Amino acid sequence: MKKITGLLMVFLIAAGFMLVAGCTETPDGTKAAETKELNFGYQPSTHQLAYMTAMKKGWWAENLASYGFTVDPAKNEYQFPTGAPEMQAMLGGDIDVAYVGAAPVLSAIATGLDAKIIAAVQTQGSALVVRPDFEYTGPESLVGHTIATFPPGTIQDTILREWLIANGIDTENDVDIRPMGPGDAITAITAGQVDAVLLPAPSPTVIEQEGNGKIVLWSGAMSPDHPCCVLVVSGKLIRENPDAVTEIVKTHLQATDYNKQNQDEAAQIYSDYTKNTKEVAEASFKNWDGAWVSDPNLIVDGVMSYVKTQNELGYIEKPLTTDEIFDLTFYEKAVSTA
Repeated sequence: MKKITGLLMVFLIAAGFMLVAGCTETPDGTKAAETKELNFGYQPSTHQLAYMTAMKKGWWAENLASYGFTVDPAKNEYQFPTGAPEMQAMLGGDIDVAYVGAAPVLSAIATGLDAKIIAAVQTQGSALVVRPDFEYTGPESLVGHTIATFPPGTIQDTILREWLIANGIDTENDVDIRPMGPGDAITAITAGQVDAVLLPAPSPTVIEQEGNGKIVLWSGAMSPDHPCCVLVVSGKLIRENPDAVTEIVKTHLQATDYNKQNQDEAAQIYSDYTKNTKEVAEASFKNWDGAWVSDPNLIVDGVMSYVKTQNELGYIEKPLTTDEIFDLTFYEKAVSTA
């Protein structure tokens, strides 16, 4: 697994040979099929467990091999703390496929990212957590206090600001919203440096189980059935190997269904991928309000609502169209040929 901090070095090393695919000779002297490496980006939350399961089971490598791609978790897997740096990496051409929140995709597309959302990954699943001694009575009780959440343009930031504004709270003057990754936010509320956090699962469960906060509201109560994570592929991959893109969706469907039917193993896979225990994952599965989904048609309206909100917040200069954001044909092909 590669962390975002290693991206630049990996890119510099890889530039000379990894992106130059060529034919090799087999023992009998014939030319072997051309292969290319496919790079994946993801974040270590239970929201994106489908990615982890498919990698752990070897399905990405197995299912994409016939399309000329190799997928090695030691070389082609990049982990990010939030969606903003993940989309920057995709803009730079360092990753081809991303599991990421829908909101950061919008900001990236608005600034030139050549990519499309091809499937849904998950809905809802983030929670507002306050300090143990904080008397939460509703959004108005947050006035004058500090809240840590993911950076501007992310799902959590967008949902939080949208909800506060809808409740008459000025997000620039009435509250102090501090951008942080999940690890820093957990540390901040543990140390009493912030009064509340809005984070994706399983972080709320981690904080609560450690006695450093209490969950007071899940994001579905802020914005019912809101989209969260999505599956994104580069425009280059879509143009050059559309059949492989359909296979990516099929693999995502396979992993999503597997997790739903095998939550005990899914919890272990998550634990193997992160510093969290299997017990934390299992507890998070039980108390979150999220759902693992695949059909992008379920989230189109919600994502377009994010477009409006991000435009109003000044995160994007002008509204994007559905066609600029989505390509629904790959999901349709994947389902019809499954």
